[in-house]
Amino acid sequence: MSDILKSMRNYLKMEKESGVSEYLFSSKPKDAQLSLIKNEVLNCQKCPLGKMRKNIVFGAGDINAKLMFVGEAPGHEEDIRGLPFVGEAGMLLTKIIEAMGIKRADVYICNILKCRPPQNRNPLPEETSMCIDYLYAQIAMVKPKIICALGKFASQALLGTEISIGKLRGNWHEYRGIKFMPTYHPAYLLRNPSDKKLVWEDMKKIMNEL
Repeated sequence: MSDILKSMRNYLKMEKESGVSEYLFSSKPKDAQLSLIKNEVLNCQKCPLGKMRKNIVFGAGDINAKLMFVGEAPGHEEDIRGLPFVGEAGMLLTKIIEAMGIKRADVYICNILKCRPPQNRNPLPEETSMCIDYLYAQIAMVKPKIICALGKFASQALLGTEISIGKLRGNWHEYRGIKFMPTYHPAYLLRNPSDKKLVWEDMKKIMNEL
């Protein structure tokens, strides 16, 4: 109990230093466990990204969500705000979610990496290997019915494959008993808008399952 209280004190101190002054606490064990995992990330210095970040980007949304979106890493806006998918690609993701007839607040969104790589470069293999346990823990806590992996890195990392995203997307896979749908990353769609129709086909398959 003393260790839990110490972790919570450290977490609240860091949140206060980040400008957070109001909290909504829940007695649910899932909330408490996710808070402890987040606190571990706040203190994480496993790789050099921990020294470069402005904020960790842990995750956001409904911790009881049936649908979880997983991206690769935070970008510039995410690093500043400490929230996943809030930049231009995030706005597109929000539009996709709303087009599915779902509120963004009703899904859970996170990334493999919790810290922004310099210049938004691709995650390095060693960064992924050191950070992905946090994602495993988030998935185990949320227990979604479906995971939608956004882009090559999230899809390959969770499926343990090197198959291209072009071949993975649009097909159902399985991650530890959870239905798994890879699709293109919203940032890719900003560069290749003609492929939005392919992503929408993937989203329709998810909608049918939900």
